[in-house]
Amino acid sequence: MLIKIGKRLFKNLIDKKNIFSFFSGLSLVFAYAPFSQWWLALIIPALWFNVIDQSSVKNATKQGFFFGLGWFCSGISWVHVSIDQFGGLPLAISLLLMLFLCIYLALYPTIACYLSAQFTHNKKFNLWLLPAFWLISEYLRSVVLTGFPWLSLGYSQIDGPLAAYAPVIGEVGITCLILIINVLIFKLIFKAKQQIPLVNILQSTSFLVVILVTFSLQNISWVTPTKKSIKTALVQANITQDMKWAPEQEWPTMLKFLDLTRVNYDADLIIWPESAVPSWEPAVQDYLQAVNRSANLNNSAIITGILNYDNKTNEYFNALIVLGNKNTNDAEGDYFYNHTNRYYKNHLLPIGEYVPFGDLLRPLAPLFNLPMSSFSRGPYVQPNLVANGLHILPLICFEIAFPRQLSANFTSTTDLLLTVSNDAWFGDSHGPHQHLEIARMRALEFGRPLLRSTNNGITAVVDHQGKIIKTIPQFEEAVLKAEINLVSGTTPYNQFGNILNWFFPLTILLINLLINKSTRIKTL
Repeated sequence: MLIKIGKRLFKNLIDKKNIFSFFSGLSLVFAYAPFSQWWLALIIPALWFNVIDQSSVKNATKQGFFFGLGWFCSGISWVHVSIDQFGGLPLAISLLLMLFLCIYLALYPTIACYLSAQFTHNKKFNLWLLPAFWLISEYLRSVVLTGFPWLSLGYSQIDGPLAAYAPVIGEVGITCLILIINVLIFKLIFKAKQQIPLVNILQSTSFLVVILVTFSLQNISWVTPTKKSIKTALVQANITQDMKWAPEQEWPTMLKFLDLTRVNYDADLIIWPESAVPSWEPAVQDYLQAVNRSANLNNSAIITGILNYDNKTNEYFNALIVLGNKNTNDAEGDYFYNHTNRYYKNHLLPIGEYVPFGDLLRPLAPLFNLPMSSFSRGPYVQPNLVANGLHILPLICFEIAFPRQLSANFTSTTDLLLTVSNDAWFGDSHGPHQHLEIARMRALEFGRPLLRSTNNGITAVVDHQGKIIKTIPQFEEAVLKAEINLVSGTTPYNQFGNILNWFFPLTILLINLLINKSTRIKTL
């Protein structure tokens, strides 16, 4: 079976159109961090359209698959670092697993291309249908099997001019806009002679409108500075993954975090990364109480990642807790075990934090028995953390890629966004750079400063415009200190979500369906 699939895949790969589609998708990786050549996302799809425009349903489906396969083979290659180093599998098997993951993800652009050809009167691929069906397929990618919305096209624009749209239509809307721009470029450059002059004029006008709106949005500020600032300190202890959960390293790790913190108590808010305390919360109460008293004596607050075991429900949680909160007006200001000023991760990472069909998969390989892979979900909506009077919206690691979850937890009192992570799983790859890129987009969409605290980098402070204020590079032990200016107000995207994103592509889809119906009636 696998041999037949491999032969068929190889046969298709040597087709010139398929090769072009594959390498078009492959080259998109350079549009994202750490390369950040955002302009490539505005050119590569337009070039790729030459091999898919007006294709049959079968050919459009095939080109969509190979484009998606190349896109994800290069874009999420960093996942293989964790599988190879910590999965306990032979190289050939780990590479095969990566291939299956990329094939699965490639199904979503495949679906978009299939539908863009299927829903036409002549069963030929229609570029103007692609933005609508692409949005639908990307939505499915963000929810099916808990979702994996990584590498969405809009993230590539965080340092480009289209970033100005983020507070209005979000990253999802920018993705749609990228596709529309590519369609316009393709039509005006490669198809102008085949179109009537009126169509060319309308498309040129549309392109100019996009440019004018883009520049107009650059000068709009959606939120208002409060003239209040806070001092923050983010601790990056740089603990290697192979040492993090070693029993003999538990106390040295906890003491390292405390030592790095002691000289930074002048900060209002101190952040430790995901699972910074490498033990279960009930087992280290003496340590936590000592840290809590120390922070209180210095009028500071510490937010740290920790694991909790609830002996009443027998559930495990990936958590964030607040220490040293004595002077806040919150009813449960000071720390005590199981106080409510905490956050439990909701969106768990498949395999890493929970194993689907665990009874079947766990016996097969060490990959399915990674440390801490049996967590329970926290509630989808939870109160913001309160630390030194600040209201902080937390997300742990992978959750920052889900704007709907952030929106559901955002309140009028939210001062800061916080994301903590342990990217040591992915080594010196482009994964952590893409992770920071995603976090920056959230700050821009929701108009709030963001703190990103990681175990080994990239730790960063980001302002409400998605601009990096300061960072600590990967694999360095350091403390990032920065002063953050707070803001108030809300962005249109925070108010309306993705409603605006769907209007234009779905309007085009509706018009096309009406044209198809009219054409069929005339044919009859």
